[in-house]
Amino acid sequence: MTANFTQETFYKTLRCHGIELSDKQKQQFDVYAKMLVEWNEKMNLTAITQIDEIYEKHFLDSILPSFVFDISGSLCDVGAGAGFPSIPLKIVYPHLSVTIIETLGKRVTFLNELVKALALEDVQCLHARAEEACADFRESFDHVTARAVANLPMLSELCIPFIRVGGSFIAMKGASGHEEVAAAKKAIRVLGCELRNSSDVNLSDGSLRVNVEFVKVKSTPKQYPRVFAKIKKNPLRGE
Repeated sequence: MTANFTQETFYKTLRCHGIELSDKQKQQFDVYAKMLVEWNEKMNLTAITQIDEIYEKHFLDSILPSFVFDISGSLCDVGAGAGFPSIPLKIVYPHLSVTIIETLGKRVTFLNELVKALALEDVQCLHARAEEACADFRESFDHVTARAVANLPMLSELCIPFIRVGGSFIAMKGASGHEEVAAAKKAIRVLGCELRNSSDVNLSDGSLRVNVEFVKVKSTPKQYPRVFAKIKKNPLRGE
């Protein structure tokens, strides 16, 4: 990415990847950025509050996986926080069916207000823990995304059970991404996935983004996910 990233850089970057935003979509991103800054004064949504930085480090960062991986159909975003990556993806790809699972009620309040303000359809925001929500949504989604939620061995157990066989798990990581993939080999295998692809991108400040795609090749054994205390204490690490 280029230095001095601006909103126009965001539009140009998307254009280079065949995505031409309509005026409506640009307006949606504008409203999103302003709501993020406004609501951040009342609750801790993000440490990034400069508009241009929001466009790069939240909006573009959320969309990067779609430059490399197919993202269509239904998507579940585990631990979306302020809506990343699912809401930027929904704005760019309006036909996506999006389900957000978020543990903090105040963030769900923000997300519901955001969805209304952006007039987004086919988006549901659930106040729930992933390992508990899985009982109702097991193997229901084409794709599951997670960004900055937990290390990959833990994250895999929280996310993979939601994916239908043939679907994909897209883990969005930073500089430690490849190390986490190595540490999560056992989890990925046991839970029914295989590594399919990965993509490394540097943002304008040089920070590395590692996006990793796993394909679901078989059903997840019924004993997963375990309760969170067990996932945290004994994550599925190793080969």
